[in-house]
Amino acid sequence: MAAVAALRKLVPPPALCGFLLLLAVMFVASYAAGAAVGPVAPGMHETGTSRDGDGGGGGEDGGGGGMDMDMGDTHGSDGR
Repeated sequence: MAAVAALRKLVPPPALCGFLLLLAVMFVASYAAGAAVGPVAPGMHETGTSRDGDGGGGGEDGGGGGMDMDMGDTHGSDGR
């Protein structure tokens, strides 16, 4: 009986296991839905190359993770 009590202390509660399983299922479902829909911002597409041509992509201007976000003229023509 002492072995069963010791084993019971090592096993996490069933509610925690259920929550972690639900969390994993929700992550997989949301990732699948996002992959199916694709990018949702207008003009957002992967280029696969950096803009400045140095090939690094880690400099001051090389941020963005390879995403070219061409938003066009969405804020009018007042220069803001």
